[in-house]
Amino acid sequence: MGLVIGALLGVISVGIALVLQHRYDMLPCAWCVMQRFLYLLIAVWAIVAWPLRGRPAAWRSVNALALLTAFGGMAAGIYQYGWASKTSSCALTFADKVMSTLRLDQLAPEVFAATGPCDEASAPLLGVPFPLWSVALSALIAVLIVPALMTRQRR
Repeated sequence: MGLVIGALLGVISVGIALVLQHRYDMLPCAWCVMQRFLYLLIAVWAIVAWPLRGRPAAWRSVNALALLTAFGGMAAGIYQYGWASKTSSCALTFADKVMSTLRLDQLAPEVFAATGPCDEASAPLLGVPFPLWSVALSALIAVLIVPALMTRQRR
């Protein structure tokens, strides 16, 4: 159940990011869209895990993948806040290369096209920079997933 709640929180955060982008011109950098991808990937893991509830090994494996994805979200947010936000360009960074390789920026540019500079994508919301909000959300999702890995799944 934690994975489902975490996935819903991630999808809601992507929705909020899209409203901020398209309604309020807060343009995302490559690290921003990378984090969007990771949140949506957690939602995919939740969809994959749901029918596996009666198969503990498979269910735990998918939850472990989701946990690793949440850790990736934390790492991306920390990197964005600590390093990428200090430069204006995210071009040719790991996030830019991943998004280009997956071609998500071409498949769904309104969601995954990095159109903003890194230094502006770290704007504060309620006094906290966006990347730190993302780190906190990824950490919360990880905390929600951990119990699924530590308990026996009921049939």
